[in-house]
Amino acid sequence: MPNLPIIYVKHLLRNNSKVFGLYFVYNFELKELAKKSGATWSQSNNCWWLPNSSENLNTLFTNYKGKAWLDISHLGKTKKGPRNVGEAQIPEKTKMLVPDAYKERLIRMRYSESTQKNYQHLFNDFLNFIAPISILNFNEEHIRAYQNWLVEVKKVSSSTQNSAINAIKFYLEKVMAGERKTYFIERPRKEKKLPVILSEPEVIKILSATPNPKHRLTFAMLYSTGMRVGEIINLRVQDVDLDRSLVHIKAAKGKKDRISIISEALKPVIKTYYQEYKPSYWFVEGAHRAKYSASSIRKSLARSVKAAEITKHVTPHTFRHSFATHLLERGTDTRYIQELLGHSSPETTAIYARVSNRSLRNLLNPLDAILRDNSLNNKLQNKH
Repeated sequence: MPNLPIIYVKHLLRNNSKVFGLYFVYNFELKELAKKSGATWSQSNNCWWLPNSSENLNTLFTNYKGKAWLDISHLGKTKKGPRNVGEAQIPEKTKMLVPDAYKERLIRMRYSESTQKNYQHLFNDFLNFIAPISILNFNEEHIRAYQNWLVEVKKVSSSTQNSAINAIKFYLEKVMAGERKTYFIERPRKEKKLPVILSEPEVIKILSATPNPKHRLTFAMLYSTGMRVGEIINLRVQDVDLDRSLVHIKAAKGKKDRISIISEALKPVIKTYYQEYKPSYWFVEGAHRAKYSASSIRKSLARSVKAAEITKHVTPHTFRHSFATHLLERGTDTRYIQELLGHSSPETTAIYARVSNRSLRNLLNPLDAILRDNSLNNKLQNKH
């Protein structure tokens, strides 16, 4: 089967009329076929377009047959069903195509559960995208087309886009034992977003708005220790050392163990929690003493944030960012914060200096300066 370029067909509005937008990497033959199909170039949409009709869609399939794949997955369900004349349509319910060897390799290499699930999901998404092309026959052009689809159609974040590349590279390099290489695929520019930070009163608001004692303690532990959500659900009762006010976080990100601190105020709360909930193995246990799920923590936190009337986008990881920032603002050396968070590089920890207001508090806002000077001038004038 030839490796054909992919054309994405999208719904657009032009002068309040529905049209098809044709998106593809520049190719002279594809451009000429677009013109032959009756399409016109749109500078504003950076694509070729033609009126939305079943006749025009049939014309596209006819003209591009054997020349390109037509991806109409984002046009929605059509009455006529799938077309098999050069179409790269992703099924509504994607099939599980990831081979067992992929899953087993992830397990043997001791990737975290969340990474295993993420890689399998993304690689399966890719395999469904390139279908019916075999897993043994895809090339860099297919990977690029998938990346374009992720960015232009699904509009995923840059981190998801990077993970998708890594999931494919894992198959090529680890599963198929291919040579480690640099693929000529554009990785997204790394976003330099500042983390969302809760103020200290906002942390208390969230805890106060959480009625369930187990959830309230979970949030307090996330903030008190700087743990990730994946770390707290893997935390065992024996890893919590109340006598020393420490928590031993094992096999964290990067398979590194580390120690973090526990609030003195939490120690009696934890003791009461032990008496009432009697966790047998996991510090936070679900039904039938099973490990608690990260999704349950996220859902509970969303309810508490809403109840606390906080409009910031708060996730369990926000407690970790807030923990580090508040330590920095209270004068803790960044080297200690780096150890508590388990960062390999001090550059990762340095981001908290950018969101801390420790230095900013010493700056005089220019508006305050003007108002203060005005006040002084008024006093001087009143004396005369």
